[in-house]
Order: sequence, then C-alpha cells, then structure tokens
Amino acid sequence: MKRGHKWLAALGVVVLLAGAAWVAALRYLPSDEELAQRASAELETALGVKVRVGALHWRLFPSPAVVMEDAATDQPQPILIKKLTAYPDLFALLQRRIKIDRADLDGATVPQLSLRGLGKGGEAKESSGEELPLARFVFRDVTWITRRGIPAVYEGDVDFDPGWRPRRAELRRPGAKDPTQLTLARNGQDDRWAVRIQVGGGTAHGDVQLDTRAGGRLHLEGKLQPKDIEVESMMSAFNRRSPIGGRVSGDTTLTANGDTVGELAQSLHTQTLFSMGKSTLLRFDLDKAVRTAGKEHDGQTPLESITGRLDTQNTPQGMVVTYTGVKAASGSLTASGEAKIANRRIEGEFAVDLVDGIVGVPLTVSGRWTT
Repeated sequence: MKRGHKWLAALGVVVLLAGAAWVAALRYLPSDEELAQRASAELETALGVKVRVGALHWRLFPSPAVVMEDAATDQPQPILIKKLTAYPDLFALLQRRIKIDRADLDGATVPQLSLRGLGKGGEAKESSGEELPLARFVFRDVTWITRRGIPAVYEGDVDFDPGWRPRRAELRRPGAKDPTQLTLARNGQDDRWAVRIQVGGGTAHGDVQLDTRAGGRLHLEGKLQPKDIEVESMMSAFNRRSPIGGRVSGDTTLTANGDTVGELAQSLHTQTLFSMGKSTLLRFDLDKAVRTAGKEHDGQTPLESITGRLDTQNTPQGMVVTYTGVKAASGSLTASGEAKIANRRIEGEFAVDLVDGIVGVPLTVSGRWTT
C-alpha cells in the first residue's frame, strides 16, 4: 500500500496528453505533422516543459480515435509515452467539447523524480458539477522508476466519477511470484473506498476516506489489516531485497494531507503494529554480532518471534522508515530496540539479553542500507 497508489500522481500527465491530442485534432485537421506540432505546444503550455510528440493521427476504424505515439518530455529523465489512444464521446465532439469515453495507454516510462519538474498542469484538475472529461482509463506496460532508480512495471484500469473520483480502480504487478494487486471500490457517492490488497500470498484489506477541508486542502485517512503476508515475496514483487523472511500480520493506519494528489502521495504516513512467528533475519547473524561486539554480523538468524511498530513517512527526499519497540527471540537470545532507515542509511540501537545469563548487551547497527 505504501507505494502501490503513487501511479495516480502520473495520471494527470496522461490525461493532459489525451486532452492535448483532442485540442489539436479539433483545431487542425490538415495533416498529422501539424497535429503533432499543435499537441506539443499544448502540452508545453500545460506541463511547463517541452514535449516532443512523434506522431498524432486520426483513426476511423474500428472506431473513431486519436492516436498519439512516441511522446517524451524534455527532461534529464524524460517521461515517455509509447502509445496513447483516446476514444471520444461523439456527441460531445459534435459540440466541440473534449470528453473522452476511454483512454488506453500502451507502454510508458514514468521516473518519479521527473514529476517534480512539471508545472501546474502536472496534476489532474478537478472537474466541476457533473462534468466527466474522462470516463475510463486503461494502462498496460507502464514502468514506474523510483527516486532510487528501481523500476517496476504496472498495469490496471480506472473508472471515474465526476471530480476525478475513482468509482472503481485496479492496479496490478504482472509477473510477480504471488498475485500482487490493489483494488478500490467507491462507497456510493461518498469519498470512501473499500481497499483490497493481495501481496506476498496474503492480504491487506481495509478502507480509506478522503475529506476536503478548509481552503480545499485534502485529507486522506484509512485502516488496513495485513494478514499472513510473506515479507520476502512482498518485497521481491517490487524489485527490492527483504531483510527478513517469514509471514507478518498486524494493523495499519494511514494518513496524508495536501492540496493535490501528488502532495497526498508525498506526505503519506503509515503506522503498523506487526507480529511474526517463526522467521529469519536474512542478512544478519545476531549471535555472531554479540560474540564479536558488533564487528562481524554476516549470516542469518532464525527467529522464534518478532513484534514491533513500523512507521513509514514519505517526504520530498524519499521515504523514512522507523522501527520502534522491536522485540525478537532467537534460541537463547532475546533482543529489543529501534532502527531508522533514511537516504539508504540505517541507524539502530538494540539491547541483547542472554536467557539465564548476561542482560542488556548493547548492539549498535550503522551503515549503508541496500535494497
């Protein structure tokens, strides 16, 4: 859940691409070259960066559509659109209004860092009243690249209500070892959605609610219940290495505040009280670390149990992960403490007790964190 929703931050870019295609198409019919030039100009105005459009053309069969191909923003890490097909509402088109029944995105690359460089058009704008400029959005083979350069391919679809409210949405990670997907279903016309998550052979179901507060500021809050999730499988589904293997369950609360969807994503804060039974520290030998006063720790540690609290906080500089109240048992050893991971560095302090022996042996963990 921490990262699966961030694709919405890029939705505004796609909608603007489709909208610019229609503006260009309505104003210029003479040639594909003129259509592409007009779309590039419209997008530059909307996004605040230059955009190259490789091709833009009408397609009449099997149904009327405008097809945009090979679009790219002029940035150090460009946002790339391989193919975007927009299907218009023909009645609205006759009235020279832009209203798209469906937009299909086939192939794209979206670097997270590049979203920051977009102008005011980088966010999907609120529609008013009953206006619904886009009814359905389908995307395939979309590569999201994190600020740390980790790629992950997504696919899914969204059905919209007025005001850019998803009526139903699904986000999937194709090719993952275990089924990995997030589904949202709106509760009537309320800004509340049921959330169903499958990941790591387990689930994390719950609900989220969006409130509009003074000055139009958005507030998101929700609760999830992770259940029987295999941590190593979950992490590998997003091309990351896990520090621990085993199944986790718990309770998660999430909150976020912002004026836009992008700001909500950047401010997302989660708190999870978690517990695991038999599990394994995959890259740390606790016994070796105690015997060598922390000088050596390569290896693994079988655990009988581990509990604690996990906090994640999204920031403009990346995610900060904090573990507090951690308690673990491994054979004759028990350990308790806390750790923080930020900017690819880990800092932690633990106290290790020997059952029927030495109490409170201090252990400090510090260094580069590899994912």
